[in-house]
Amino acid sequence: MKENKYDIIVIGAGSGGLGISLFMARVGLKTLLIDKTDEHIGGDCLNYGCVPSKALIHVSRLMHKAKQAELFGYTISGKPDLNKAIEYVLSKQAIIRRHENADYLRKEGLDVVLGKAYFSSSSAVKVGEEIYTAKKIVLATGTRPAALTVPGIEKVRQFNNETIFALNDMPARMLVAGGGPIGIEIGQALNRLGIQVTIIHSGEVILPHDANEMGSILMEQLKKEGITFHLNAKVKEFTNANEAIIQQKDRTNFKQSFDAVFVAVGRKIVLKDLGLEQVGIQVKYDKIVVNKYLQTTNKHVYTCGDVSGSLMFSHAAEQQARLLLNNFFSPLKKKLNNDYMSWVTFTDPEVATFGLSEKVLLKRNISFEKLTMNFDEDDRAIVDSYQYGKLVLYISKGGLFKKEKILGGSMVAPNAGELVQELILANVKGLSINDIFNKIYPYPVASRVNQMIIVKHKEKQLTGALKKLLKFLFRFV
Repeated sequence: MKENKYDIIVIGAGSGGLGISLFMARVGLKTLLIDKTDEHIGGDCLNYGCVPSKALIHVSRLMHKAKQAELFGYTISGKPDLNKAIEYVLSKQAIIRRHENADYLRKEGLDVVLGKAYFSSSSAVKVGEEIYTAKKIVLATGTRPAALTVPGIEKVRQFNNETIFALNDMPARMLVAGGGPIGIEIGQALNRLGIQVTIIHSGEVILPHDANEMGSILMEQLKKEGITFHLNAKVKEFTNANEAIIQQKDRTNFKQSFDAVFVAVGRKIVLKDLGLEQVGIQVKYDKIVVNKYLQTTNKHVYTCGDVSGSLMFSHAAEQQARLLLNNFFSPLKKKLNNDYMSWVTFTDPEVATFGLSEKVLLKRNISFEKLTMNFDEDDRAIVDSYQYGKLVLYISKGGLFKKEKILGGSMVAPNAGELVQELILANVKGLSINDIFNKIYPYPVASRVNQMIIVKHKEKQLTGALKKLLKFLFRFV
């Protein structure tokens, strides 16, 4: 059988796989990209995740804003048209798909093969009857939504993030299993489309990877919109197509009625049928074993994106793609470092988190000071009605010749993901908080809160001794 030789093979055409393969092809290296079907190109982000969810959130937000206008005399009639909302989602996917499909990628210099790939040797993969070899192989095969495995699940009408965007009729009541970002984002969007949403979450607060105080504030806002929450609870059993038994932390049960279930209980790395172990790729606890350079126990094979078992974000896949590209060309190898990672839950309000958390700082014995500011006195928050907002920063301890720097933080507010961008830049570049303190912000931009929290911190540093010094300087300079 003929072997097709390449410089690099990338399996999986999601965010990470596309970034690596396109760059390698543009450099002039012979590059092969493999994915199951043309429809899979773009990965979870385009097909089932970021793009369709944000499009649906956009539609639901418009509907919510329209309803809010009734406070000022408008009368809104009619009801949400689910089919038109889904049409909008699909139309936006179609625009992006113009440059994320096999024909387009081939024009960009890639060889693209569609089909299921599995390893035939340590440096070769097989698709159909063809074998392809390369010096380096990158696995970027992503994850799938985890299933809800409880008795009676087969009785109910259920959706996950791969199927919810094909919803063609409006269930009156949606039970959401899971209070992480996917469950909360989709739950709010569906609620704003007119579906009665109940969220069941096993933790004490939603968004377990963000600061508890941020999740609590968001949850209170979602409750005001009519979403019901049951925390410290889990679905124990489905007794029929429209009823679930919910078990609480104290082991007591109650019945919950619904018309459909949205499952958002996590992600699962799918490694079946890749033939990993037969080519020396070690797997432990359902994850591929990789080093700090994302190299597997087979020296020819690397991972990128969700399949790496690290942070499961599209932008984390982009970060890993850049790391791999650096290491493929540079003798100065970079290790994976998530200390500066950020993420946003695109609810309304948004929750944005970046850098090191309080828990990590304490674990590493890093000295820090926690700054907290509520938005109740912020002028922009007052006029735009989000005085519930909050910003938390963790800054390093300063000294006479030591700058105070931003180590991490969180914000809950409308457009928080945009507002924290300069804080993320300061965190990544190691800027002093003085760089934000001395910045002149146009009044009243919402991002002035980034400066105000530092202003309040500086005001606390006006101790008696410093006041005396300033008085002396004013009088005698």
